[in-house]
Amino acid sequence: MTSSITPELPDAELVRRAQGGELDAFEALTNRYEQRVYSLALRMLRHEHDAEDVTQQAFLSALENLGGFRGDASFATWLLRIATHAALKVIRKRKGLDTVSLEEATEPGDDYESIPHPEYIADWKQSPEQLVHKNEIRRLLDEALAKLDEKHRVVFLLRDVEGLSVKETAEALGLSEANTKVRLLRARLQLREELTQSLGDPARRVIRSHHDH
Repeated sequence: MTSSITPELPDAELVRRAQGGELDAFEALTNRYEQRVYSLALRMLRHEHDAEDVTQQAFLSALENLGGFRGDASFATWLLRIATHAALKVIRKRKGLDTVSLEEATEPGDDYESIPHPEYIADWKQSPEQLVHKNEIRRLLDEALAKLDEKHRVVFLLRDVEGLSVKETAEALGLSEANTKVRLLRARLQLREELTQSLGDPARRVIRSHHDH
């Protein structure tokens, strides 16, 4: 019997069929999003084996809970939330890793007044969230991302790399939208400063004085 699953079918139709017991439909969803989930996990965890484990766990969890998926968010958003939670569990379980809690309840000082001014700035034609999609500089951005605090990197990855809304990012991480916006701004500013030396316009670089406000 020939499968009726074709690459052109939208996510919603594949989900409907998968919920009806068509495993070929879920396999099609897996093929469609496996690389995206793995890339997110790898950027969060910076370890290939852990990223592979999280990718597998995310799809297994999605399959097990597919019956409860009601389509309030897109399948991609729902799947990325599952992957994010799986990756955060790995981060918390790592022994000896000095990581800050990602929950809002234990996070002091996430407000606009606490955001430091960059010490080294430059005029850019494009921002980090635009540059992330350019293949030729992805390595530089990944290196800069690795220098961010975990809590700021995860927000940037979900919002600017994966394209979740601020609300969706906040829900995935258990944060308020205001807190999410501040962390995103911190991440963008730090990335901008990190990448300035490689990507900024040398003619317009400015060293910010400690007395500047």
